[in-house]
Amino acid sequence: MILYGNELAAKLQERMKEEIDQIREEGKRLPTLTVILVGDNPASQSYVKSKANACHKIGIENRTLRLPASISQQELEAVIQKENEDPNVDGILVQLPLPEGFDETAALDAISPDKDVDGLHPVNAGALALGRDGFVPCTPRGVMEILKEAGYDDLSGKKAVVMGRSNLVGKPVAQLLQKKNATVTVVHSRTANAPEVCSQADILIAAIGRPEFVTAEYVKDGAVVIDVGINRVDGKLKGDVKFDEVEPKASVITPVPKGVGPMTVCMLLDNTIEAWKKHEGVND
Repeated sequence: MILYGNELAAKLQERMKEEIDQIREEGKRLPTLTVILVGDNPASQSYVKSKANACHKIGIENRTLRLPASISQQELEAVIQKENEDPNVDGILVQLPLPEGFDETAALDAISPDKDVDGLHPVNAGALALGRDGFVPCTPRGVMEILKEAGYDDLSGKKAVVMGRSNLVGKPVAQLLQKKNATVTVVHSRTANAPEVCSQADILIAAIGRPEFVTAEYVKDGAVVIDVGINRVDGKLKGDVKFDEVEPKASVITPVPKGVGPMTVCMLLDNTIEAWKKHEGVND
């Protein structure tokens, strides 16, 4: 089964739109997301535009702050602080990567944890590690929603292998899989016999940023394969998985594009709505 994340995202966004319509009917302030874009990286501009379109589609207010690459780190953090202090802003996202010379870690740390809808602030990362409430990074959340849609919600007795140990995807998705009772192994560039380790996985998450690196030898017959990779090769998007080779072996597989990517944006919207609820004191 090929599981298209864009179809699942459309379904979830329809529910969110109904929720936003209800908020509007009640005359309440609408959830608001600020996206901060520094410089003119074409890929970043494209991602920011897709986020703005997604917000517009379901009725979330979107502010895109476009800043020149010539600004200083201090000026960037001052802009972030202004958004932190604005009671009408629920979520703040700094589009990565920042231009050369900026301290990305310091910029992310400057976002108030209660507005960190990307889930990258140390407070939210710590909450995830400790099993407490906080914002979960959008891509790992999207991966878990895809697994749930495929019928893999409780992962008791399942072996999961996560390829990659980044703070953005690898580490948090491993923690989320453990919360669902999977037995989790993290494979990285220093892992010995990586194909052998991966081929034992019932659930394989590829998040290494290397186009079509994962071939059939990495995949167990009947495995669930989630491809998080987004790599631009000759103007086309390629995943970390060699799709045509792996698809016949997998019971469930996500494509690139139309796989995890749309779910990342979808979870950003959902995190923004959750932030609004906390700020407005609304209980589900």
